[in-house]
Amino acid sequence: MGAWSADSYGNDTACDWAYGLDGMSDLDYVRQTIQTILNTAPGAYLEGDQAEEAIAAIEVIARLKGNYGVSDAYTEEIDNWVKDHPQQPPADLVAAAVQALDRILTAPSELMELWEESDGFEAWRESVLDLKQRAGE
Repeated sequence: MGAWSADSYGNDTACDWAYGLDGMSDLDYVRQTIQTILNTAPGAYLEGDQAEEAIAAIEVIARLKGNYGVSDAYTEEIDNWVKDHPQQPPADLVAAAVQALDRILTAPSELMELWEESDGFEAWRESVLDLKQRAGE
């Protein structure tokens, strides 16, 4: 796991995902990323990279709603995209985002398992719960 913090963009996968927003004008890329999580059958193993990408996508939703989390050099790509593409995320996408975060926090989830094995699990869990609140508000 290439992670340096529990923040949504505190890992390589999320930062790489953000570059996919380049050239997008709508939320299809965000929706597809979240849908990958929701398409994982209940009880099936959820891959860590997919979860990190979904968290990155859901951070876009929170920011579009004006509910920013950490803003730093790692979030610059999405911060610029949000500024250049102001829009209100549709209610169904917000609901899907909340469901995806619930799934990420439910076993079997590789990302959750990796964080459980570290000293930073509580910080990561709190970060995900904070994102859930910011995106779902």
